[in-house]
Amino acid sequence: MTTFDDRENAYENKFAHDEELRFKAEARRNRLLGLWAAELMGKTGEAAADYARSVVAADFEEAGDEDVFRKVAGDLGSLTDDRAIRAKMAELMVEARRQVMDEA
Repeated sequence: MTTFDDRENAYENKFAHDEELRFKAEARRNRLLGLWAAELMGKTGEAAADYARSVVAADFEEAGDEDVFRKVAGDLGSLTDDRAIRAKMAELMVEARRQVMDEA
């Protein structure tokens, strides 16, 4: 049974590691999205960083990305449209995954 137990532990460890990387990438994406949206709103410096943190915090309201999307879309209003926000989210997810994997 040792081989089976070792294999099971390896799968569990890989799953936990993959979930941790996914969480880090989503948080990174949300921070980058917040900085992008802050720039569109004319925020700089600490105000932009504070806004980015609020976007990251918005992700804890419900499962999935809709909470983040709603926050950014609501805050940006007429500065951009829904399609541009979703496209930016997808683009930044690729970048966030790359950054997280580079750090791992």
